[in-house]
Amino acid sequence: MNYKLEVIAFSIESCSIIQKAGAHRIELCDNPGEGGTTPSCGMIKKARELASIELYTMIRPRGGDFFYNADEFDAMKEDIKLCKQLGCDGVVFGLLNTDGTVDKERTAQLVELAYPMGVTFHRAFDRARDAFEALETIIDIGCERVLTSGLHPNVTEGKDVLKQLVTAADDRIIIMPGSGVRHTNLAELAQFTGAVELHTSARTNLASGMKYINTQMNEDLLSVTVDEAEVLACVHALKQLQQLS
Repeated sequence: MNYKLEVIAFSIESCSIIQKAGAHRIELCDNPGEGGTTPSCGMIKKARELASIELYTMIRPRGGDFFYNADEFDAMKEDIKLCKQLGCDGVVFGLLNTDGTVDKERTAQLVELAYPMGVTFHRAFDRARDAFEALETIIDIGCERVLTSGLHPNVTEGKDVLKQLVTAADDRIIIMPGSGVRHTNLAELAQFTGAVELHTSARTNLASGMKYINTQMNEDLLSVTVDEAEVLACVHALKQLQQLS
């Protein structure tokens, strides 16, 4: 087994932390409160300068659902072109129709546009009406992996479906569990589902470095970053699992 760990970076600082801790891939996002949206050009460029490991960038023009209008779709295409120009290894996106099926036509256009970058179909998959129908569509389109919690809020609740998805994928695509993956459950989850790539946010909050805070604003000014100790623990758990396989 060739196990890999992907970690979300919601900040420039996080990219350096993730690489230093020994993870294999960064998923670069902005806007953690919305579950991740497309980061700025400057953020992508700086992340690429800092990180030599794989860098996959979120392509999501807004929070909310995954049914996009024509203008939003055009924006996604432009962002993919930008990621290619800036040297990203891949992009992350997901499009659905209003009936809960995968938007095959427009997703295929984005996959073609992204080439030779890799493509991860993100957790829009967990909002699909039929996981196995959606899986076959995504395989047919040519995505290289699916990020999913097994159509449940987290991987613990969705682990039975995740196991079924890994079996159904039959090495035609990578099923990457994410949402609730921590060092305490990573090995057990990988062994139970058969997944070889896992995704974690290892999220923690960073206090403001401001010396002056206007208390009348009644805000804490916390930002989201990565817990280096948690990433290190996840990497260690995967290495132990690798030795057992």
